[in-house]
Amino acid sequence: MRLRPQGVLLILCGSALLRIALFSELYLRYVKEGLRPYLVVSGGVLIALGLLGLLARTHDEDEGYDEAADPDRQDAHAHAHARNPRIAWLLTAPALALLLFPPPALGSYSAEREEARVAAQGAGTFPELPAGDPLDLTLGAFASRAEWDTGASLKGRTVRLTGFVTRDDDGAWSVARLRVTCCAADAQALKVEIRGEDAPAADTWVTVTGTWHPTGKPGTDAARPVLDAVSVKRTKAPSDPYEKR
Repeated sequence: MRLRPQGVLLILCGSALLRIALFSELYLRYVKEGLRPYLVVSGGVLIALGLLGLLARTHDEDEGYDEAADPDRQDAHAHAHARNPRIAWLLTAPALALLLFPPPALGSYSAEREEARVAAQGAGTFPELPAGDPLDLTLGAFASRAEWDTGASLKGRTVRLTGFVTRDDDGAWSVARLRVTCCAADAQALKVEIRGEDAPAADTWVTVTGTWHPTGKPGTDAARPVLDAVSVKRTKAPSDPYEKR
């Protein structure tokens, strides 16, 4: 039995989807949590289609049809081979790589190439922060208040931020995270510059504790998210590395 590359490719792609979505949480590197059922169903459908293609091929061979006795079918078979050359098997390589070596989540390379975007539209007064220090904040919440809050709600508060390390060419470094709306393709970088502590290696996940460092009037280009750090601790990358809207 000669295997068709189309069927094998479908099975490999389906298996890769099931591996990252059904048997692990690797899918969170690429899409939001709510899309998991669709990935599982898609993986099952791809495997089913691939098996049907292989079974149909086996059935045709078991029929024992003599193509030499049917010139029309012989010509059709030759054209089919022309459309599906052996090089088509190379298409299975990316699917096999996805199955065995899933790509990592987006990191500092992506964050360094996009300016932070915040949800707040224009400057204004933000609601008061919850009591208690240090206060755990997302990078998006910290950046929004640092850049747009005319009420300076971050003043005098000790906050704790978690993300991965990015480095700038001028020696400055930031803690960063990527925000997704649907999947990794629409990721937007959120970055908070860290001062007062040495930078760990790029892409290292850290939890930084410190206080807000004002840089300019809210709503202007001078207002940037900056934190004066009092401690930087290495931490494990979370299973879901992205911030959600």
